[in-house]
Amino acid sequence: MNDLAPSHTTPVEWGEIEEPRVPQRLFALKDRDTFLVCDSHGDIAGAADGLFQDDTRILSRWELTLGERTPTLLSGALSQDNVYFTSHGLNRAIPAPAGPVMPPGIVHLERKRFLWEERLYERLRLTNYATEAIELPLVLSYAADFRDMFEVRGAIRRRRGIADPPEVGERSVRFRYEGLDQVARTSVVAFSDTAASLDGQRAGFRVRLEPDARWELYVEVGATEAARPSRERFRAAAARARFAMRARQRIGARLTTNGRLFNGWIEKSRADIALLTTPMETGPYPYAGIPWFSTAFGRDAIVTAWQLLWFEPSLAKGVLNYLAAHQAADTSAFRDSEPGKIMHETRRGEMAALGEVPFGRYYGGVDTTPLFVALAGAYAQRTGDAVQLDRWWPALERAADWITTTADRHPLGLIAYARGMDGGLSNQGWKDSGDSIFHADGRFPAGPVALVEVQGYAFAAYRTMAALCARRGDNAAAEGWSARAQALRAVVEDRFWMPQEGFYGLALDGRNDLCQVVASNPGHLLFTGLPRAERAEAVARRLMSADFFSGWGLRTLANDQVRFNPMSYHNGSVWPHDTALAALGLSYYGERRGVVKVTAAMFEAAMRFDMRLPELWCGFPRAAGEPPVAYPVACLPQAWAAGSVFMLLQACLGLQVLGDSGEVEIRDPQLPLGIDRLSVEGLEVGDGSIDLVFERQGARVAVHSNSRGPRLRVRYN
Repeated sequence: MNDLAPSHTTPVEWGEIEEPRVPQRLFALKDRDTFLVCDSHGDIAGAADGLFQDDTRILSRWELTLGERTPTLLSGALSQDNVYFTSHGLNRAIPAPAGPVMPPGIVHLERKRFLWEERLYERLRLTNYATEAIELPLVLSYAADFRDMFEVRGAIRRRRGIADPPEVGERSVRFRYEGLDQVARTSVVAFSDTAASLDGQRAGFRVRLEPDARWELYVEVGATEAARPSRERFRAAAARARFAMRARQRIGARLTTNGRLFNGWIEKSRADIALLTTPMETGPYPYAGIPWFSTAFGRDAIVTAWQLLWFEPSLAKGVLNYLAAHQAADTSAFRDSEPGKIMHETRRGEMAALGEVPFGRYYGGVDTTPLFVALAGAYAQRTGDAVQLDRWWPALERAADWITTTADRHPLGLIAYARGMDGGLSNQGWKDSGDSIFHADGRFPAGPVALVEVQGYAFAAYRTMAALCARRGDNAAAEGWSARAQALRAVVEDRFWMPQEGFYGLALDGRNDLCQVVASNPGHLLFTGLPRAERAEAVARRLMSADFFSGWGLRTLANDQVRFNPMSYHNGSVWPHDTALAALGLSYYGERRGVVKVTAAMFEAAMRFDMRLPELWCGFPRAAGEPPVAYPVACLPQAWAAGSVFMLLQACLGLQVLGDSGEVEIRDPQLPLGIDRLSVEGLEVGDGSIDLVFERQGARVAVHSNSRGPRLRVRYN
């Protein structure tokens, strides 16, 4: 997901293509289309951090000092439910106004904050643990640069709008910027108390504290000025924020194990999904990740919804509703849109509004449209919701028409991409960085490029259309779609298979020459069920070899390939969602040992990342006593990274819900290493629900159920 390709046709220049250098330890809060990124102190320095609203940074500096010195950090952390960020610090030695130096470590500083209704609420609390009264200066420094997200990420604009001088009130400072799009954007910093000094850059407070006394300051930051900040407003908003988050986390079946740490991974992952899920008119929608992708993406949301589908289908319903409502209706080279195509990304910032970047509503993803159709099919199988499928049917037909039209343009009937204009993405699969698709000698292929996994998605889409047409009684159409699926399978098996490698190649270029590269993409092919059994077994063996398996997950590129780099974005790093999709594919073909091994690796990685898997990490081999190597600018949290645990569990359990027949099917269930018991409570199936308990009994995992309607079928290989 790398939309920082250099642009030659839009009025934007690019500095460093990589995102700005930022501290390794950052914390994120989010509410709707507003999110905050800060360091462990709670400070914002104006690099990749800040308070953002609608892809615009409305607070670019927020730094606290005591006596002109940054407090000593004790800790910074998020609450388990992702509602609060809290930082603890203490004072350094501070010269008194007229006399001796105040010793360090006598004043405790607590900064607690959260977001609610797209406003930042913060409480600053000072406590004096000295035996005498003290007086100390506290200063908050602030700024609002109103930079577009793409500027924050490296774009250099030739022109910007006009920033007015800050307006200083009695207890507030108002910033205003009028963009080139004629939209006025504002940001207001407001304080509960009157400052000793207040200007457009700093607020200074003289705090006198008796022994054991406490002093509090309440601050609010938002696009508009509200009532005066206060303890009562802080507490009321905090209660509403926590209640809303709990409600989002309670949706779907409840998953628990006998492992306290494993439960912590599950709970944190659910909290991250809840944090990133944004209420839309069309239903809940998971934004991709913070900070770079806190917006609606097509591919990411589809994969995230699929990861949760088996125990919580409402997210898939919201995603499909939103994408159907924003389906392309016209052709635009700038936006890479064609009728029927499903959206890749949407942005709300100034640069998108002006057309300086094409991402206002961008359709440059070759895989999103077949994935949309395939997810609808998976939702139909999971829920049997015929009413909803009828509502989506026109959008599904338009999407299927785009797939077939695109395939019919290709001499082999494949789905291929070539960006419409230079400002768009050069590579349009999930590995969309500029260097991720190449030949075995390192050459970049001329387009159009047909990625191997995209053909699998199209295969799944054709089979979905066949099944849905059969449900609607159109048997002739169903047979036509089935024939397309089988024809595509034959082409993939013939043109992508590399006998010398026992693996599928990465892509076909514009001359239909195979990019004979051993990458993780065929793991997605297993997920779609396209490969025949003996080739799937060969792919599984290679994926589980040291070429791919780092000890912390599956690398995106085998370590003997020409462009392998464990520190790269897509050419040797480990992406949790990529590993999870491959694991579910391995499960479909009966490879349970590999699934259990991969799940253990991912759990152990999660423990090293405080139970929160980042977007990706480096693909260095695992070394005894050392953690996985973090990727420096990975999104954290990231929706499809958080959702990976649920797809891995489904792969271990061999579980499938069949909504039409009201059945739960389980094949050769396994449990993660170190877990002897897993329960699934309140799994909704059709009009009923079922509780399941998986329990290790020697070499076998037994399944017990308490059903309120659904039938359970368990098969052991």
